[in-house]
Order: sequence, then structure tokens, then C-alpha cells
Amino acid sequence: MGEPSGVGPEVAVAAYNTMGGRVGAHALRLVGDVDTFLAYGAPKHAIDPIEAKVVRRAGVADPANGQAIIAAIDYAVRAALGGNAAAVVTAPIHKASLIAGGFAFPGHTEYLAHLTGAPRAVMMLAGGGLRVVPLTIHVPLSTVPALVTRASILETGRIVLTSLVRDFGIAHPRLAIAGLNPHAGESGALGAEEGDIIAPAADILRAEGHRVVGPLPPDTMFHTEARARYDAALCMYHDQALIPLKTLDFWEGVNVTLGLPIVRTSPDHGTALDIAGTGKADPRSMIAAVQMAAEMADARAR
Repeated sequence: MGEPSGVGPEVAVAAYNTMGGRVGAHALRLVGDVDTFLAYGAPKHAIDPIEAKVVRRAGVADPANGQAIIAAIDYAVRAALGGNAAAVVTAPIHKASLIAGGFAFPGHTEYLAHLTGAPRAVMMLAGGGLRVVPLTIHVPLSTVPALVTRASILETGRIVLTSLVRDFGIAHPRLAIAGLNPHAGESGALGAEEGDIIAPAADILRAEGHRVVGPLPPDTMFHTEARARYDAALCMYHDQALIPLKTLDFWEGVNVTLGLPIVRTSPDHGTALDIAGTGKADPRSMIAAVQMAAEMADARAR
């Protein structure tokens, strides 16, 4: 369900109806508040209800709805962990509202890692023939250099490479690693992180038998010919990864959580409170998220 006052329930119902309640061999279920889903035209038989109720005012996120939002996530994750669901697709949550209501996690990714016992979850964005992973996510840009460590690059790179095999069916995945500084440091003239941290981490991954290139100059990694040379790009910070992805495929980008024992995807947009309830919400990213979740689940089952 996600934030009931945002566009999440609307695009979830639109995806369900557009896809006829199925994706491949999988039946679709809507998890959350019954009245919220019914208001957007959901068939009642498709809804798995939660006990917590919501007060829905389109466009106004209410911290009092936090219990219901979390209950829907918990229900879906339990179903996936128990083998009763092939994947979980989450609608956007309003993080500030949830945190104001006592939610102790920065967002979905961290909470899903907590629920599933995963040591570390990694965010991937996919769309437009591109897969990108930001090494650091929702942190101020001034703190990024200190967070770019050899250990974090190795851990994240291994999770990405494992997922490309397990979830995307790529037998011999290719990972491109971006530099942090302009021109990937220009041989140290524009920064030392590439030579001191990123290149040694890439060397270790290659020594483990992985197909890894980098650190590469970030400004030349994302044109058509460059993208054909790798299956995923590990970037050093949020906007370095998300700007090319959203430029290439703003409306059908998908957020994928790697490193979990379950499959989880979500649309690559927020709650869009400004257009909630107006009928203007575009369901294409949600539809793409559902389709990708089914493909990943099928890849794991092979």
C-alpha cells in the first residue's frame, strides 16, 4: 500500500487492473487498507486486508497512519519469507511522516534488511537498459569521501555481482566501477581516492575472478557505447547513479533491493502528494516494478 495519502495505492490498483491481476505465472495481491484500495477501483477479492485502519486525506501524509503502513510491509514480507509470495513490490512511503510517528529506520531498504535478517541491503535502480548502484545513498555530499572505503566497495560489489547471477540470470556479469572525482582523479591530480581506495578494491574483485573495470571517469560511463560494456555500474554517490538512470528512463525506472533473501522491487518515484487523488499518477513505474519482481522470482526459481 505504501503511504495511503500518496499515489502508491492508486498506481498499485492501476497496475493490478492493467495486468489483469496476473504477471506471468503469478497472481497479484494488494496488501493494505481495504477502503483505500476500493476508492481507487480495486476488486475487493484482490485485497489482503490489514487490521490497522487509516485516515486517508489525499495529499496529506499523517504520522498516525504509520502503524498501517508498517503493518502492510510486515504482512507482505512474512508472506514472502514463508513461501506464500514470490516477491514483494512496495509502494512509496513518506519517510518524514513515518519517522515523525516513531519509525526508527531511514526507509524501506533498511527496514527490509531488519525484517529479513540480511547483513546488508543494497539499492539498485534499473531501467532504460541501465542498472546502477549508489555506494552511498541518502547522506550529505560532504560526507561521501569518508564513506568510500575499500571494505564498502568490496561488500557492495560482491552483493551486486551475486545478484546479477541469481536474480537476473547473467552467468558472467560485468561490473563497472565509477571514480569519485572528475576524470577519475586524473592520476591523482584531482583526488587520491581512486588510486588509494577504489582501484585496489577493483583489483581484489578481479583477483576473485570477477569481470570488473574501473575506476572509470563518471562523465564517460553512461553513453550508449559505454553502457554496452557492462551489466551494472557501481557509483560512489546517490546523484552520480540516479541522474543517468532517470534521464534515460524516468517513467519506468525500478528500485530493486539486493542482498535480501526475498525479491523486493518498487517504483522509482516518491509519494507525489501534490497529485495524489487527482487521477494524474502515472502507473508505468509500478507496472515495471511488478514485471521485474516476477522476472527476478522466476530467475531464482530456476
